[in-house]
Amino acid sequence: MVRSRQTSPHAWLMVEVDMSRVVRLRDMSKAAFRERYGISLTYLPFAARAVVEALRRRPTLNAQWSEAGLVLKHDINLGIAVALEENLVVPVLRNADRLSIAGLAQAMADLGNRARANRLKLDEIQGGTFTLNNTGALGAVMTQAIINQPQAAILTMDAVVKRAVVVDDMIAIRPIMNLGMSFDHRLNDGLQAARFLQDVRGQLEGLDESATLL
Repeated sequence: MVRSRQTSPHAWLMVEVDMSRVVRLRDMSKAAFRERYGISLTYLPFAARAVVEALRRRPTLNAQWSEAGLVLKHDINLGIAVALEENLVVPVLRNADRLSIAGLAQAMADLGNRARANRLKLDEIQGGTFTLNNTGALGAVMTQAIINQPQAAILTMDAVVKRAVVVDDMIAIRPIMNLGMSFDHRLNDGLQAARFLQDVRGQLEGLDESATLL
């Protein structure tokens, strides 16, 4: 972590996301999802799907720095931070953009269970191109993470909290989640980072509530 701070000029941005559509689709689907797959449907696979879609559109966030400059990564290998008893480990979902929300949920559950049982293989914690950290599961509401070298950025999803917001000039109560991203300013400036976060937010806020999770 010290090397990461010394190596990458860290910059940070945060956006608020109205999770209303995600909450409704999750609430409608979670009982059938558990019955079919035997796992809980959390907010994490929804966010992961939005992230990989945004990475397709903004490939400079799926990159790393080299002496020759920016190196784009063609595969999207998404690192997912998993909390263990005393520390964190970041197993990697390879080719995460090829998975549906249900596929992401199953793959993350498998990696998480094996991480907690100390049964991950070495290649399952290597080769990540972007990291997503669900700090909201621990109750955090605003997180500034340190970049997992040599990646371009790390995104944190904080707790979904009901807040009073202004909608069409009226006060409404909505489930709001903060998305915070630390990014390497050598690879991306605020413009690219902000556009990426807007893409992720747009995916979550524009979710089709009648869509299949498969």
